Amino acid sequence: MAAAGAEIMARTLDLDRAGYGTVDAALEHIEVERDWTAPGVASLAGRHRFDDYGEVRAGLERGREVVIPDVTADPRTAGNPGPLLGIGVRALINVPVMEHGRIVAVFFLHDRNVRDWRPDKLAFVRDVAERTRAAIERTRAEASRRESEEQFRVFAQAMPNHVWAADAGGELYWFNEQVYAFSGTSPGDLDRMGWTAIVHPDDVEAAGRAWAASLASGAHYETEFRIRRADGVHRWFLVRAEPIRGPDGAVVRWIGTNTDMEDSKQATAQLERLNEGLEQQVEERTRDRDRMWRLSTDVMLVARFDATIVAVNPAWTALFGWGETELVGRSFMDLVHPDDAGSTAAAAGDLSAGSVIPRFENRYRHKDGSYRWLSWTAVPDEDFIHAVGRDVTSEKEAAQALARTEEALRQSQKMEAVGQLTGGLAHDFNNLLTGISGSLELLQTRMAQGRLTDLDRYINAAQGASKRAAALTHRLLAFSRRQTLDPKPTDVNALVHGMEELVRRTVGPSVHIEVVGAAGLWPALVDPPQLENALLNLCINARDAMPDGGRITIETANKWLDDRAARDRDLPPGQYLSLCVTDTGTGMTPDVIAKAFDPFFTTKPLGQGTGLGLSMIYGFARQSGGQVRIYSEVGQGTTMCIYLPRHYGDAEGAEGLPDLASAPRAEQGETVLIVDDEPSIRMLVTEVLEDLGYTAIEAADASSGLKVLQSDVRIDLLVTDVGLPGGMNGRQMADAGRVNRPGLKVLFITGYAENAAVGNGHLEPGMAVLTKPFVMEALASRIKELIAAP
Repeated sequence: MAAAGAEIMARTLDLDRAGYGTVDAALEHIEVERDWTAPGVASLAGRHRFDDYGEVRAGLERGREVVIPDVTADPRTAGNPGPLLGIGVRALINVPVMEHGRIVAVFFLHDRNVRDWRPDKLAFVRDVAERTRAAIERTRAEASRRESEEQFRVFAQAMPNHVWAADAGGELYWFNEQVYAFSGTSPGDLDRMGWTAIVHPDDVEAAGRAWAASLASGAHYETEFRIRRADGVHRWFLVRAEPIRGPDGAVVRWIGTNTDMEDSKQATAQLERLNEGLEQQVEERTRDRDRMWRLSTDVMLVARFDATIVAVNPAWTALFGWGETELVGRSFMDLVHPDDAGSTAAAAGDLSAGSVIPRFENRYRHKDGSYRWLSWTAVPDEDFIHAVGRDVTSEKEAAQALARTEEALRQSQKMEAVGQLTGGLAHDFNNLLTGISGSLELLQTRMAQGRLTDLDRYINAAQGASKRAAALTHRLLAFSRRQTLDPKPTDVNALVHGMEELVRRTVGPSVHIEVVGAAGLWPALVDPPQLENALLNLCINARDAMPDGGRITIETANKWLDDRAARDRDLPPGQYLSLCVTDTGTGMTPDVIAKAFDPFFTTKPLGQGTGLGLSMIYGFARQSGGQVRIYSEVGQGTTMCIYLPRHYGDAEGAEGLPDLASAPRAEQGETVLIVDDEPSIRMLVTEVLEDLGYTAIEAADASSGLKVLQSDVRIDLLVTDVGLPGGMNGRQMADAGRVNRPGLKVLFITGYAENAAVGNGHLEPGMAVLTKPFVMEALASRIKELIAAP
């Protein structure tokens, strides 16, 4: 039709080309299926973009045609007429085709010459376009109607229900195949007998009255009646029909359905029978509930969401002395202990929001003014709170008594631990001091007698006892985390292998030890004795977690921690190495992991642990720039990992101390200032230095030492104690001395080594620490290293 209309317009107006094309919703493209062209003119069939040809669509979307007599002169196309001229268009008309207010297609007229589009020609074009559109719409509507009727027929035949149609007067003229199949009839049978032939005789009159009423009023038809099946059995059907109306609103036909409802009818009858039995069961359950309500020793409560009590059981009177009439209508918040009012109100709010409270405890006031603890379980419904409360006052009092007893026991245990510690220290130090003093006394006696043989035996005994005392002090300070770290580039694999035999002996034969050292492990800048102590503590904890024996794995690895991994471990991103101890023991709960590093926290039985081991390890790791993390599952074992920053350099090998006789000698004029409040230490250090050729200057306190440092005397090295009398410690004196002597070398010697006194473990270049007691060979070597350093 569109092609015919286009050809009529083109031939009548003597044009070169005319056609019809559909457009998209955005009005960007036109799709031309075919067009009419004069001889020698090319077809434009295909898809075209409006914008490629200038403003040839302006106004189309508002239903206005586009009329251009000359594309080279019209401002809408004159800017780029080439594309239009290229397809043989000098003059054009575009006529929009509108449907429901929206443009759906365009009639286009083209000519190779300039044209004068007079009003009569435009009117002719509009008329042909409108007639063509109307004809197309009629054809579409007829095709749609036929398609709709065919779809209805197929749909009705496919439905499992009965479908039928009747004319405006109520005469049934069509049934789907399901009606014939169910009733065992044929179209001819029903036409001859009528539809009432398959309806149960008892239901025909009622069904006919309902049908007549709907025909008279035009209202929806709905009723129930029984229809005979082919085998003679009648089944109940729900029969419905809707009127189809014409343009004037009058009923032109009816469409109806029959839905088999026999099964639901039987189910309803069965349900009615069950309901009769259920009522009896409900009555029995209600009697049981009432007995429970009366006899329960737990208090039961029904209340509104505003806390008003609606019902209480007799247990309230037995437990609190209140009668039912004294409680019903009263707010239960009046009976709640003032300290529990906030939490109780919050719980009531949760219940009003629909939450279930599986367990909640508060105190209620007895009629005599005392309070008793109740443990509640409560659930809400639409209007009320239903709650059951159990008296737990005795359990609470027993728990409080147990907590007081446990606290007293813990305090007693701590005091006993302190007593054991001090007693043990006194015993060990008395033994060591006896060895030292006895050796010195015998040494003095032999020398006074002129008996100079065997003196080495007494000297060695005194030195051995003093070294054991130093080791004991070092362990004590490490235990209390007051020991300044002496970090060195350390090969952790070598340290672990050096500790392996000690660990095996410590954990015992029931525990298998496995060491897995990573190849190419990076060095760590760490205090080796402290790391050894931490490793031993972790292995002892692992052994204690495996009372029946098991396996301990000691493993090292290199770790690259990105932003996320570092954040999880509370560390800066970078390169680290890990030392991990894994056991196959009982594991730890999240609550235990959260408190594992707290001082004095322990899960071991009373008398078997102080709770300081992991606290020491945590402090050491953090002071070394690293971290400790626990990975554990109950029943699956535990992994404890120490993370240490990578040291960029080589690890130091084990060094033996040189003999004092072979200690390096001083250069000419090298002078050392010794500041210590202990005269014997100053004397010993001075003698060693003078024997090695140094000039030694002594000072007993910081103020005297500072005067020397502020003088013009040559000082190559300051050797000072950290703790000094007079209000200034050794670090403060050294910092003040460096004001006039910026390059002053400093060696701190201390028996206590407070971190704060030496800068929280961070020493400036040219500073070092030597912990008392020390051997003279170590002192001489450290002095020479500091003086010789640039």
